[in-house]
Amino acid sequence: QVQLQESGPGLVKPSQTLSLTCTVSGGSITTSYYYWSWIRQPPGKGLEWMGAIAYSGSTYYSPSLKSRTSISRDTSKNQFTLQLSSVTPEDTAVYYCARCNPPRSDYWGQGTQVTVSS
Repeated sequence: QVQLQESGPGLVKPSQTLSLTCTVSGGSITTSYYYWSWIRQPPGKGLEWMGAIAYSGSTYYSPSLKSRTSISRDTSKNQFTLQLSSVTPEDTAVYYCARCNPPRSDYWGQGTQVTVSS
C-alpha cells in the first residue's frame, strides 16, 4: 500500500519561499511509469495541479505557476519537494502530494494547510 505524507511549515510570510516535502512509503518514486504531483486547493476553490516530477526525474509545471515553482526529489529518502517562491496570501491553500498513474491520481497524502500571512 502506497502512502504519502506532506510535511512543512504551516505559516509562511509574504514574499518568502514555501517549501514542502512529500515522503513516500510502500513504493519507490523511481518506479516506471508514475508521476509524483503537487496539487493545492485554496479556500472555497477547486483543486489546482501545480506540477509533477516523473519517475525519470523530469519535471512538469503548470504554466500559471512555472515561474515560481520548483519540484525536486531525493531518491535516497524516497521524497520529493515543492518550492514556491514569492508567495502571497493568494497562495494560502491545502497542499497535497499525490501519485499519478495517468490519467488518474491513485494515491494522495492527507494534505497540509499552508497559510501565507505576516
